[in-house]
Amino acid sequence: MPFSLLPKAIFHQLTDVTPDYLRANGRKLLMLDFDNTMLPYTSRIPTPELLRWIDGMKRGGIALCVVSNSHKTKSRDFCRTHNIGCITHSKKPSGKGIRKCLERYGVAPGEAALAGDQIYTDVLGANCAGAMSILVKPIHLHNFWLKLRHAAEQPWILLARKRRIKKHEKS
Repeated sequence: MPFSLLPKAIFHQLTDVTPDYLRANGRKLLMLDFDNTMLPYTSRIPTPELLRWIDGMKRGGIALCVVSNSHKTKSRDFCRTHNIGCITHSKKPSGKGIRKCLERYGVAPGEAALAGDQIYTDVLGANCAGAMSILVKPIHLHNFWLKLRHAAEQPWILLARKRRIKKHEKS
């Protein structure tokens, strides 16, 4: 698949992505980054809004699977508690974890999307794997390195907006 750092869609937050939007774009599996996409790095407690969103996705017929680079148990524990698939040590942007997820769910790349907060891991990994890339705003940039990474991603975000991707971000 082509190397691209441009997301196919941008949403303000994960909970703005809907089952209707995914189905309208031919997607039945949503792969999810975990840290700073679903929960802040510094928390294990989901918001009521996130829990309603997870339930709505399931009721809307969208399969969910966390595909995380993390080696920590936080994402596995969350997924076990909320009955969501989980693949850790995924090595994004390499396709290892993404391919494993697609195989597990029996889904072709064109039937899947990956939502995450990072251009250089989530967006690049999804694009190279042939899945739809969805960029969401990071929940909390709590340290210098996250702020620096986010600043380095801004040219790609601006270029994606300029190219008039399917924009769903609230102003």
